[in-house]
Amino acid sequence: MGGGGQQTESSEPAKGDRGGPGGGRGGSAVYTWEEVQRHCHRGDQWLVIDRKVYNITQWAKRHPGGIRVISHFAGEDATEAFVAFHPDPNFVRKFLKPLLIGELAPTEPSQDQGKNAVLVQDFQALRDRVESEGLLRARPLFFSLYLGHILLLEALALGLLWVWGSSWSLTLLCSLMLATSQAQASWLQHDFGHLSVCKKSSWNHILQKFVIGHLKGASANWWNHRHFQHHAKPNVFSKDPDVNSLHVFVLGDKQPVEYGIKKLKYMPYRHQHQYFFLIGPPLLIPVYFHIQILRTMFLESHWFVWVTQMNHLPMEMDHERHQDWLTMQLSATCNIEQSTFNDWFSGHLNFQIEHHLFPTMPRHNYHLVAPLVRALCEKHGVPYQVKTLQKGITDVVRSLKKSGDLWLDAYLHK
Repeated sequence: MGGGGQQTESSEPAKGDRGGPGGGRGGSAVYTWEEVQRHCHRGDQWLVIDRKVYNITQWAKRHPGGIRVISHFAGEDATEAFVAFHPDPNFVRKFLKPLLIGELAPTEPSQDQGKNAVLVQDFQALRDRVESEGLLRARPLFFSLYLGHILLLEALALGLLWVWGSSWSLTLLCSLMLATSQAQASWLQHDFGHLSVCKKSSWNHILQKFVIGHLKGASANWWNHRHFQHHAKPNVFSKDPDVNSLHVFVLGDKQPVEYGIKKLKYMPYRHQHQYFFLIGPPLLIPVYFHIQILRTMFLESHWFVWVTQMNHLPMEMDHERHQDWLTMQLSATCNIEQSTFNDWFSGHLNFQIEHHLFPTMPRHNYHLVAPLVRALCEKHGVPYQVKTLQKGITDVVRSLKKSGDLWLDAYLHK
């Protein structure tokens, strides 16, 4: 991995100002982690992939995944994220070559911020096994049938209204059918957005635009730019847009205390676990996502919120901690027990851990890799949480109440 260019060894690290903001210098310099970490600002961004140092300052603006997701790794080692997000790393390498400015000095470790090198190596070995066993290859029939059942629900709902009219009972039935088809379309466009269905990225992009654009009336680019940030830095404040609650909620254990100490009271946070039912599930899609998704139904918003939040909201939330890929994802995600209903209801996002570790993996293979992930976590003492669907939902409310209580204590006493 990493870019090309000449590579030479030097007895002394090159100064951190080499390479400039415009691009590479042929990759002939060597740097320390301290020098790399200084280039983490909006107008000056470097990152490391497989010990190669790249200046991404200008390229970040043209990054297909959006400027933010790549900028979140400025001054850091981005190797694991690079491998996770790109199904064909060899194709991406040609874009890296002009950005290469050097490599890490031979005396520098491959991991930054004191990450566990053994854990990182073991996870890479697991990924190699996943690839060799073909678990990153999709079964076209699975996704064809999945799309078929969405289109069938849409056609049946419209057909019922066309033939029998719009009585209250029939309208309610059709609303439930359309909400179901729209929710399932959300999970399907999610698959295409992660490039986990087709071999060619272009086909994934086309099909995602069809599902989210024509079946749901939303923007694929908008979704990608938000969602890739979530995967890159899950539950990291200021980097994961999914935990940007716009002062409506205080989340986790740290944010409530910070708000309380600063005497910030935009909402009655002590009761947030109660008003969540009024403004969380019913309003996220039709209000918060209103610009692109005005046509999405109220019922789907409930479905979407509970499924997406039960895997993340009760988990750890903090500012940037510079963790390795496995530890970062496991601290921010949990699984919901497998069953035929849970798989269908959540679009296989009940396997949130495996999805976050391998975002390009087709969902029908999550259950196959799950035992391998669990074994690796047990080896390194990394908690691997699996909950019932009921507990996953109730933990959302529990975590909001806990955070609200932390805010009140800090607001009154600190």
